[in-house]
Amino acid sequence: MMRILFVCLGNICRSPAAEAVARTRLGDMPVACLVDSAGTSGWHEGEPPYPPMVRAAGARGVAMTGLYARKAIADDFEQFDLILAMDGDNLAALEDLRPAGNDTPLRLLTDFIDGAVSAVPDPYYTRDFNGALDLIESGVDGLARWLAAR
Repeated sequence: MMRILFVCLGNICRSPAAEAVARTRLGDMPVACLVDSAGTSGWHEGEPPYPPMVRAAGARGVAMTGLYARKAIADDFEQFDLILAMDGDNLAALEDLRPAGNDTPLRLLTDFIDGAVSAVPDPYYTRDFNGALDLIESGVDGLARWLAAR
């Protein structure tokens, strides 16, 4: 079982979308995957995903129901086998949260996209929900290829 955590800032747009896309696309993997999401801030704890992202994902057949924001915690480094951040700021915040001596792999989701993509921009600010979903889907597809090759 591969346990994967997707992380963004508020856990209402990018990371829950990545969790939902991963649930849809990683379901048939030879290696079972458990996926979750969290935010580096606690601003939206307990809230469902942001409605414009839910609508954009739903238009692609990706359901974001039953998801609620939570803040990433140090224990996540023990509970997950791989933690994927949406941008460099999230990655830095997670490194600050990492317990001493922990070696859980921490990467950007965009590391799994071919080409020079360094981040999934935050659609809460950019308003480009479809552009974010394009990158998330590409990242999850690349993650699936990486998992299949392991």
